[in-house]
Amino acid sequence: MVLTVADEDTAACLHSGDVPVLATPRLVALCEEATCRSLDGRLGEGRTSVASRIQFDHLIPVPIGATVAAEATLERVEGRRLVFTVSVTLRSDRHTTLVAAGRVTRVAVERDRFLDKAGGWGPDRG
Repeated sequence: MVLTVADEDTAACLHSGDVPVLATPRLVALCEEATCRSLDGRLGEGRTSVASRIQFDHLIPVPIGATVAAEATLERVEGRRLVFTVSVTLRSDRHTTLVAAGRVTRVAVERDRFLDKAGGWGPDRG
């Protein structure tokens, strides 16, 4: 997954700080997207995955206009749990710098069953 940082990706815009640099929540979302893309077509009909745990280190600030790339590698499968290592790098003509790294654990679920459970918490069901 590749992202060129824009105003809407900054900590100031996402209310996770007041500086105009790539926000940690946006980095996490980019990594989650990479994990989801790596599972495309692999879970079977009617199944999806949901994040259950995120361990993440954001190492350096990234300015607007810079381009970062997120990668996800499925490290192991533990029943329905899928454990990924993730990393985000900043690439320039001269070098590559690690921006963030961590681990994302996703759980494979039946989509309809999962949504039924979520429906039980709506405003009318308390």
